[in-house]
Amino acid sequence: MKVVRREFLMMTAGSAALPFLSRTARAQTYPTRPVTLVVFVPPGGTPDIIGRLIGQPLSEQLGQSIIIDNRPGVGGNLALQAVACAPADGYTLLQVATPHAVNVTLYEKITVSVTRDIVPIAITNRDSFVLMVNPSFPAKSVSEFIAYAKANPGKINLASTGTGNLTHLCGELLRMMSGIDVVHVPYRGTPADAVRAHGW
Repeated sequence: MKVVRREFLMMTAGSAALPFLSRTARAQTYPTRPVTLVVFVPPGGTPDIIGRLIGQPLSEQLGQSIIIDNRPGVGGNLALQAVACAPADGYTLLQVATPHAVNVTLYEKITVSVTRDIVPIAITNRDSFVLMVNPSFPAKSVSEFIAYAKANPGKINLASTGTGNLTHLCGELLRMMSGIDVVHVPYRGTPADAVRAHGW
């Protein structure tokens, strides 16, 4: 698996805190049982892969198994709620991403907050986004895509990996900035749902 150099450096920087965490944990006899890392996307998505990459060295440092618990849905809110409601004993960790911060402004009735109920411990990666189309689609560039969408209002489906997450917001930003009329189709996550959305 190919890891982008910048992402690898970010993961390495995040992992630098692990030895200190490990020494502190051992001094407090922590952990004495497996630790769960809750990931907010389905298995196979980029955050899931990153979680598993982090899980292995973390397991070696702590001397306990790291269990990956995938909890996709509601732009990361299901995973956030699961961890915020778990005992505050360090045995349930959350992989946090930008959607968790954005959700504070999108969901008025949310009962938990990433800024209030979660404590950050390490930076692990940074995200980038791309616009993809099926190879048979007539547009081969962003400008061609916008021109085609304007000529065919309401006839293009723009898939995201879930309502309220960054792929959705990026699509909405594209729609607003370009003045195109597309239909948002939210899926449950990557990669399987995105593959179905693009017809690969």
